[in-house]
Order: sequence, then C-alpha cells, then structure tokens
Amino acid sequence: MSTGPIPDVVRFLDERSASAPLLRKGLRYLFPDHWSFLLGEVALYAFMVLVATGIYLTLFFDPSLGHTTYHGVYAPLRGMEMSEAYRSAIDISFKYKAGLLIRQTHHWAADVFVASLVLHLLRVFFTGAFRKPRDLTWLIGVTLLFTTLLEGYLGYSMVDDLLSGIGLAIGYGVALSLPVIGGPLALAIWGAPFPGRHEFESRMYIGHVLLLPLLLGTLIAVHLGLVAARHHAQFRRDRRHTNRRIVGVPMFPGQAPRSLSLLFAVAALLFLLGGLVQINPIWQWGPFEPWLGTNGAQPDWYLGWLIGALRLMPSFDVTIGHWTLIPNPFWGGALFPLVVVGVLGAFPWIERRFTGDRGVHNLADRPRDAPNRTAFGVAFLTWVFLIFVFGSADRIFVLLGLSYDTQLYIFRIGIWVIPLALFVLTRRLCRGRVAAEGIDAEQQQAEHEAEEHARSLTAARAGQAT
Repeated sequence: MSTGPIPDVVRFLDERSASAPLLRKGLRYLFPDHWSFLLGEVALYAFMVLVATGIYLTLFFDPSLGHTTYHGVYAPLRGMEMSEAYRSAIDISFKYKAGLLIRQTHHWAADVFVASLVLHLLRVFFTGAFRKPRDLTWLIGVTLLFTTLLEGYLGYSMVDDLLSGIGLAIGYGVALSLPVIGGPLALAIWGAPFPGRHEFESRMYIGHVLLLPLLLGTLIAVHLGLVAARHHAQFRRDRRHTNRRIVGVPMFPGQAPRSLSLLFAVAALLFLLGGLVQINPIWQWGPFEPWLGTNGAQPDWYLGWLIGALRLMPSFDVTIGHWTLIPNPFWGGALFPLVVVGVLGAFPWIERRFTGDRGVHNLADRPRDAPNRTAFGVAFLTWVFLIFVFGSADRIFVLLGLSYDTQLYIFRIGIWVIPLALFVLTRRLCRGRVAAEGIDAEQQQAEHEAEEHARSLTAARAGQAT
C-alpha cells in the first residue's frame, strides 16, 4: 500500500537502481538549524541564476573586436564606430526581447554571488569552522572565491565598452609588472601590445563562458561533497550538541522545503533587481578607444580592493642600473592579492601552528571564545576594507571635496594604525566577555549549591522534628 509520493519514488528508483540505502541516507541527512548556514545556499542559487542567464546571453553576444558602424535602435550611438562585441551588447540591451532584463539580472547575480561567498567565508572564519577535518573544504572555498573574482573581471571586460577597456589596460600593466615572466605572459595572453589582437576577445569569451564556469562548477561540487562527507560544523546550544553527536533538521521534510523557498526567493529578488534597478549602463560609457582615459564609471565593487592597492602604493620600483626588475604595479596589483589569498588559504595551518591544537572540531566557536583569531580577523578584514575604500578616492573627492593627496596620506597611515588598534580592542573585549561569563557561571553555580544546601538543611530539620 502506498503511503505517499516520497516512498513511491524511492521504491521506483530502488527497483531499477538499488539506490534505496543511498536515498534514505540523503533524506535523513541533518542540516544545522541556524540562519547563517543559508549563506552558502544563497551563493549556490545565485550561481544557478548566473548560469541560466549566461546561457541566454551567449545566444546573442558576438565575441569579436572587428569594427562596425552602429545603426541600431539606440539613437545616441547611431553612426558611431565600435566593435562587434560592444554592438552586440547594446543590441542585447535594446533590441532583443527581455535582453536588458536578462543582462542586468546576470550582473546582479554576479554581485550577489560574490557578496554571499564573502559573507559565507567570514562566517566560517569567525566560528572556526575551517579547522580539522574541514581545512581542505576551506581551501577549496577560498579558491572558489578568487576564481569568481577572475570570472567577474572577464565578464565585464569582454563587452569592450570604455569601462572594460580601462580595466583591461590596468590588467595588462599588472601582467607586465610580473618579474621575469611578465612581458612574455602579457604578449601570450593579449597576442600583441595592448589593446592586443582580435583573438584576445575570443580567449576572454571562452574563459568566461566555458573554462572558468566549468572550474567553478567543479569546485562547488567538490566543496559540497566534502561538506556532506564531513558534515557541517554546528553551534553548541545545549548539552545535545557535542563533538560526536549531530543535531539538526533532516533533509525531508525539514530542510528541502526551506531550501526550495530560498531558491525561489533568491531568483525572484535577482530578477526584480534586474528589472527595476539599473546596473552597468554600457550605452552611457560608449565604446572603448585607447586614447580615452577618463570616465565617471567605476569597476564592479569586488575589484575595488585591487584598485585601492594600486593607488595607495608609493612610487617604488626595484631597479639595477637602467634595468627595472620589479615595476611599481606589481606591489598592489599582484603581490597584495597574493598575500591576501595566501593568508586566508593557509590560516588553518597557521592557527594550528600557534595553538598546537590538532584535534577534530565539529562544534563551531562563538567569536568571543577565540579572542586571538577574532582579533586577527577583524584587523585583517579592516586592512583590506580600508584599501577597498581608497579604491573610490575619486568618488570621495567628488562627493565630499576631500583632495586626493589628503586622502592618500590619511589612508597610508590609517591602513596600519586602525587595524592594529582594532586588534588590541577586539581581543580585550573578547577576553573581557569570556571572563564575565565565567564569573556569571561561577555565581550561578554558587547560588545553585547554596539552594541545594538550604534544601538539604530544611529536609534534615523536618526529619528531626518528625
């Protein structure tokens, strides 16, 4: 007798694939019942919207730098010389049905994908969920985040508008600054000195729509597989939560409806943003020309930290005689992101080295329970954030009238002083909070013992009276 659709489906699949034990295990998989664990799911669903909208856009985009004259529906650009890539992007925005909606939804999905990955990484870091046996999962997550940044950079660069052209010029300069291999590497990628040959557009296109999405999909699949194999870390809420016991919501009927609702909510929000909130209006920037170097447009927010690092770095080259071994763009454009990636990727092993803790951890920490880690995380995040803020120094000048040179001096000092001050303050606050909780716990224990003693005395006197 059938008892419902789920048993019927399991029975149907088991009779043909003998997969009932695996399906049963999957349906009984437990998920932590805490909102912060949904950040990873938001990233996953944003990626799904990215893939879906990206497939639509590839049907109409022409990855060619061949010159053409625009005669499309957008009147201000008619008669202007531009590349086929830029022309096709304009046509997607104004000519094809739902083209602008899909293009803007794609762009918003990219921003939400990066933002949710960053927030997810911060949640994992400050709760210590990267420790053994999840250190490899953490490393894959860090790789996923920075691969996404490269994917986003290629995505808006291949449109060949003035914004993307300026961004590619910066990328070309950073590539050239790499010691020894910089020149050959830049020529190999661009095909010729900037702006390069026509094949470069095709290389960006293949990288953006095929190679990097395959890499991202593989990293996501491996990441999810490791999470399922080692399970989520969980917060300690009561005595049921131990290092060896899993407490949570089962896949069905608990987590699956919640996760599907989140999927529909994320997709709906992204399409609402794509339809109602303008983003990257490429028709305002115009086509890229190498001699046009100024523009009011800004790169996507997730690249602001690299722009800030390039602007903050003093004019310093490593030279021997008339030979420049390490040009200035290397420090902010290559070394700085490598330091950030290296510190984040190696942090589980760095912390293990300093603490000597090599045990297995299935319980997540409260940030205040690890004062040194939390203080370092706040300081490191502040350091990167301040550099990120200086990436918009020109916007700050326009909005607040604060001169660029003044900002430069303030930030060159602030990026070292403020993180150090926050490190000391955060560690002191965490230690103070833990000490206060310890005192409260001792007082509660003493009160509990006093009450028990009073009850025992009352019982003894009652017994004597009897």
